[in-house]
Amino acid sequence: MTTATRARYALAALLGLWLSTAPGVSVAQIDVSITIAPPPLPVYEQPAIPEEGYIWTPGYWSYGPDGYFWVPGTWVEAPEVGLLWTPGYWGWGSGFFVWNAGYWGPHIGFYGGVNYGYGYFGHGYEGGYWRENHFFYNRAVNNINVTNIHNVYSRTVVNNVTINNVSYNGGRGGIAARPTSFERSAANESHRAPTSMQTQHRDAAGSNRALLASVNHGRPAIAATARPADFAGRGVVRASRSGAPVHPNELPKPNAFAAPRTGKPETDQAYRDQQTDLRGRQQRERDDLQQRQSEEHQHQAQDRANQARAAQVERQHQQQTQELQQRHVVEAQQLRQTQRPPAPAPRQGRGPDGPQNPRDGHAPH
Repeated sequence: MTTATRARYALAALLGLWLSTAPGVSVAQIDVSITIAPPPLPVYEQPAIPEEGYIWTPGYWSYGPDGYFWVPGTWVEAPEVGLLWTPGYWGWGSGFFVWNAGYWGPHIGFYGGVNYGYGYFGHGYEGGYWRENHFFYNRAVNNINVTNIHNVYSRTVVNNVTINNVSYNGGRGGIAARPTSFERSAANESHRAPTSMQTQHRDAAGSNRALLASVNHGRPAIAATARPADFAGRGVVRASRSGAPVHPNELPKPNAFAAPRTGKPETDQAYRDQQTDLRGRQQRERDDLQQRQSEEHQHQAQDRANQARAAQVERQHQQQTQELQQRHVVEAQQLRQTQRPPAPAPRQGRGPDGPQNPRDGHAPH
């Protein structure tokens, strides 16, 4: 890290410390800013919940004097009945990647549209809800031992967010999500800072060199833990793979989605044609990029002694592939938006296995 970068990191860290202790300042604020994009989120399994009352807090990339390091996902005891965890997220603005700290609050706020998984699919929370003094867990998205924990229900979640492992909002290749009116309201509520156990968990990750992105290359050996700061217990989970595709042929096929039925045959056919044209063009762009990258590999193979250059080429390929993938996701979302029919009026009431709409983590009154 350069001297200038270290100085900027120190200044931003001091600013974040001052803001976190200043009266009347929200805990969801600038904590550190940097010009290098955070790595993609690694792929890992969620460890089993240790006991009732714990809520899942997803893993994330934090930043220290030696660069990005992985803070493992973990189960954390809620500091108070009724509080939910809104994860932090990296956002791009004014030429920097800025960390917006997570917080506890009565409702889930905006966390950048980042798909952290296990209930945090970009907006809201599908992993459970509070009812009276108990937290009810959705075992469809959580690893719950139903022998020991009985406050459970099962609700399949239709996840419309493309799983692309992008870990930041805005900027080149970032997620193009904006807060909803509900999330903006949640941001104005009273919040609680991360618990002391969460802080200890993050600090322990920051002192473990194996969790540096420069060491684990986006695939940390400690991707998740059953309890905070317990990096050697039975509940430690390794990342199954890095979340970053390097080449276009490693990407899943472009998503197909059902065109709405308007009742007008010509309009319905036009919608289907638009989707077919989009998928065809996106596939051609993938093929073209794959061909260019393959040619670069062939040239690189003739210069085997230059390993540093080979690593640089692979990083460039990874960035090209991620930017292409994210642009295709945005294009598909934009087309889906133009073809979306008017939404029906929301339904009220409760279902037999949990709240009718548990996205904010609370049962409706």
